[in-house]
Amino acid sequence: MYYEPNNLSCLRFPSIPNPSPLMRPLSGLFVLLLSFVSYAADDVTLVIGTATPGGGFAVYGQALADAIRETDPALKIELRATKGSTENVPLLEAGRIDLALVEGTVAYEALSGVGRAPATLPVIAAMYASPGMFVVRADSPYRTVGDLTDRRVVFGAASSGLVVLARYVLDGLGLDMFRDFDAVLLESAKDGPPMVLDGDAAALWGGGLGWPGFEAVALGPHGARFIGLGPDDIVRVQARHAFLKAMTVAAGSYRGQDLPITTVGSWSLILARPALPDEVAYRFARALYRAQPALGQRLPTARETTSANTVAASPRTGSIHPGVIRHLREIGLAQ
Repeated sequence: MYYEPNNLSCLRFPSIPNPSPLMRPLSGLFVLLLSFVSYAADDVTLVIGTATPGGGFAVYGQALADAIRETDPALKIELRATKGSTENVPLLEAGRIDLALVEGTVAYEALSGVGRAPATLPVIAAMYASPGMFVVRADSPYRTVGDLTDRRVVFGAASSGLVVLARYVLDGLGLDMFRDFDAVLLESAKDGPPMVLDGDAAALWGGGLGWPGFEAVALGPHGARFIGLGPDDIVRVQARHAFLKAMTVAAGSYRGQDLPITTVGSWSLILARPALPDEVAYRFARALYRAQPALGQRLPTARETTSANTVAASPRTGSIHPGVIRHLREIGLAQ
């Protein structure tokens, strides 16, 4: 186990010599209350799986850990770099990490049982929406997804959930990543932007606002152009994959992006291992709720990490961790 509550067996509780039958229930309640107070005030360490360096999850994880540290210093966050969402799910199922950042399409497949048995990984929080799109150099001739076919396109780190999102989007358009593109999959997300900046690849696929790969290309010497989906393409994709949501990236979200971008995407989630104790999940949810303003200041994308979005983005109410439900009841967002 990766959380570290006090060893309650070493605590010394006051005893009542030969309590009367009427006093015995009260003495038991007193011991239980002391145990709860000690546990709630204790140091707890949670191991959170993120992804490869250079991607959005690594940046989000650090901002999350820093914000939680200010809210609840005894709730310690240990970040673990992983290969990404497709590795994080089995790590959670094996109990090797406590929490993990999981891209929305990977979470959908795991929780719905696509190609596997449904996972019992409870939702802790919604992170942010991930609208999927391509970025190209502004001096390139590419303006549509069709323009990129047969071109060298970087789709991201091989185990990243964004690669899974790309597979769904392209399938909805009648395209295949490897058949219709010269697809490049990476060991680390940080290796993608230089390939576009240097002209070694025509485009980079990614998702979300403030995504580091998009920022790197937009801030490069050639500027950037973003390629999303038109209305008809969105209809085609959703007809095949209804769980993907229509999303709009507001104008000015990236340097040089003068017009809004329409596309589809999903919500990335924080998921927990199956046996994460209710009290630990409750404490994390409460700390995250209190840390939300500071988290949003550190990372604009994380302004979407709200309790209301957790309720809205979860596949169903029953998929939210009971400890989180307890906190949602306290703030009036759950029955």
